[in-house]
Amino acid sequence: METRSITPRMTRDPLELVPELAEVSAALFKATGNRTVPRTTISLVQLRAGQIVANTYLTVLHTGFLRKAGESEERITAVSSWQDAPYFTAAERAALALVEGVLQPSVHGERVSDEVYAEASRQYDDKALATLMMAIGQVNFFIAIALIAKPVPGRSFSDPWA
Repeated sequence: METRSITPRMTRDPLELVPELAEVSAALFKATGNRTVPRTTISLVQLRAGQIVANTYLTVLHTGFLRKAGESEERITAVSSWQDAPYFTAAERAALALVEGVLQPSVHGERVSDEVYAEASRQYDDKALATLMMAIGQVNFFIAIALIAKPVPGRSFSDPWA
């Protein structure tokens, strides 16, 4: 198997170019870190988002976060096929269904169906559900950066641009 050298499209950190990004990023991390949704659930959702948009940088990043948090390889590997995997709680399944609804087109109408929302609202109180929505928004914010700028997968979270 051939190994390709990967270089970012942008060689300068967008934060250097648009320093206001630091405030936005910090606010998103603060909002999702309010402890109403377990950090692990947020990382599972964000890993699934990276998989859905087929972005190696985000997939490697969130896989690393989950490993550092002590998640099993079975759970990490099964995120891509969570629907039939025995490793996830009902709340985690509801969160994964939400992120899929947001990021995947639906041939049946709304992306986030009433059924998906109802299950999420059974699993999470109002504040937790709002936090989960912010976590999905947070990863969507970074999806644009990851897809356009192409940071190098596997590099430090703070230095993927060199």
